[in-house]
Amino acid sequence: MVKRAAPRRRPRKAKPGTKGLAPADCLLDQPGGVAADTVEAIQKAGGCLIGSYKDPLGGHPVLLSILPIDAVEPTPFQRDLSDAHHKRLADVINKTGRFLDPIIAVVAPERGFWTPNGRHRLEAMRRLGARSIAALVVADREIAWQILALNTEKAHNLKERSSEVIRIYRGLVEEDAKRPESQFAFYLDEAALVTLGVCYERAPRFGGGAYHPILRRLETFTDEPLRTALKDHEKHATMVLELEEKVAAAVKKLKERGLVSPYLRSFVVARINPLRWIKDEPPPLEDVLKTMRERATKFNVEKVKPQDLAGAAGPPDDAT
Repeated sequence: MVKRAAPRRRPRKAKPGTKGLAPADCLLDQPGGVAADTVEAIQKAGGCLIGSYKDPLGGHPVLLSILPIDAVEPTPFQRDLSDAHHKRLADVINKTGRFLDPIIAVVAPERGFWTPNGRHRLEAMRRLGARSIAALVVADREIAWQILALNTEKAHNLKERSSEVIRIYRGLVEEDAKRPESQFAFYLDEAALVTLGVCYERAPRFGGGAYHPILRRLETFTDEPLRTALKDHEKHATMVLELEEKVAAAVKKLKERGLVSPYLRSFVVARINPLRWIKDEPPPLEDVLKTMRERATKFNVEKVKPQDLAGAAGPPDDAT
């Protein structure tokens, strides 16, 4: 039996002024240890260190630097570049004549630097022909994985979130596939996003919104090694996509009968979902997906009436 990771707990609200460093304690005159090695990497890349400090919450060293723009690349696992966004951003930077929002950077595994959260700012500066870029360089490269959790204020749709999560996951496997999956629960947000990410890799137009609530309820991060856990997610993704083929066939038949609704997929998935009637401990995900696939195969579109669709809700069929 797969051992599930303990559920995450949110920290209680702390009393004001009881945590972290006072302003004077954030001074860092001489970076040492890993931070000193990072300073050397900055200089070796042709950059310069402008200043350094301890972050006011955890006391970790942060190096304010100017890096050659050609020495910085986005992490390979973040969301895809939006042409419209980086062009608008370049317009704004060009009009103000100022770059006031430093990217975060870490030393890359082989050469140069990775930015885990500055892809659009980096591309905007490149579009403007900039030679260098301001960066907060963090000595701990693991921040590259944590950045997804830190980016909670940015609106990602389900496809973007899932795609970013699976890219991070595959990067973690390359780093150390033996570490337990549960150690990265904070970075990856939801186990369901890993499975959905695999689905989107295989089928970019996949409508994951209809299946997300089911996966979110039944999938949790486990204490299995990353390599083993990834195989489970890939197996689940295969089952979800096989189910989607059956659901898509039922949706097509409904449309051929003249039934129109932006929620046809969600309607079919809801009708075949056995979890609707289960209030206690649900069956394993694989059993649920098998049941749903059998029901989708036998789905009788002749019994569906237009009024049945009146109360249909959920993600629209084209939602990702």
